[in-house]
Amino acid sequence: MDPSNVLKEAELLVQRELGKDSSGHDSWHIYRVVRTAKLIAEQEGADSFVCQLAAWLHDLADDKLVENEQTAMNGLKEWLKEQGVGEETAEHVLDIIANLSFKGGNRPPMRTLEGKVVQDADRLDALGAVGIARTFAYSGAKGRSMHEPGRKPRIGMSEEEYRSGNDTAILHFYEKLLLLKERMNTSYARDLAEKRHRFMERFLEQFYAEWEGER
Repeated sequence: MDPSNVLKEAELLVQRELGKDSSGHDSWHIYRVVRTAKLIAEQEGADSFVCQLAAWLHDLADDKLVENEQTAMNGLKEWLKEQGVGEETAEHVLDIIANLSFKGGNRPPMRTLEGKVVQDADRLDALGAVGIARTFAYSGAKGRSMHEPGRKPRIGMSEEEYRSGNDTAILHFYEKLLLLKERMNTSYARDLAEKRHRFMERFLEQFYAEWEGER
């Protein structure tokens, strides 16, 4: 197995499958997560190949994007085998993918350093300027409102409630995005998250002022 060739094939697979996505989960999202995962892995001493490979593949079995999560996972398992990835490494990558998603925040912690790195990288792309842009892109793609004054964030949601679509773009900040800073796994990611978190707070302050015609 040539690790660099496997990563290139993973990139091509993602471009084919997600290149035309308009919900904020396109191949450019994956590209950013891979770059960030590689950077965090270098800082934290994680296996860079495992982190990058899991980052490339992580949305190809996400239930937001596929009809059947298990079928998609089986497909990824077969793809990894075809690429010559060893069984232990493949199982590690698949375990990361299976446990990565937020899904309301009621998930057990990632079991390995590599899982923590990829999860941090994915969560960082939900923060800051890019995170704001992705939030409104996803809400628009799903036909959800931008803002409905008076609606309150849902607390302690189940996965089913989180996936119900009963939210708005602005509510998503309170139900997920503003919670992520405290849920970063690595010290390097926490530093990056702090800066992006503050940017979102400033955005919300400006948003509410403009909404009421004050600025």
